[in-house]
Amino acid sequence: MDQEKFRTEEFRVSGDALLAKVRELVHEGRIRRVLIKNDEDRALIDLPLPVGVVGALLLPQLAALGAIAALVTHCTIVVEKVEG
Repeated sequence: MDQEKFRTEEFRVSGDALLAKVRELVHEGRIRRVLIKNDEDRALIDLPLPVGVVGALLLPQLAALGAIAALVTHCTIVVEKVEG
């Protein structure tokens, strides 16, 4: 049985750049999960994303990210990507 392998990457961004960076990462593709953490390393939002989801299907998640971006000064984006 073929099992998918995952890797995680972390990006530290300002609240202003949060939405743009998440859009960029999702556009690159192969994203399985996006976790946004605050300065205290507490999870603010955890978005499981089916691989290949783009466009209108992401609108509710992007709206939530926009609300979070307005509340934080800095945050960490943890992205789980499918390798291969």
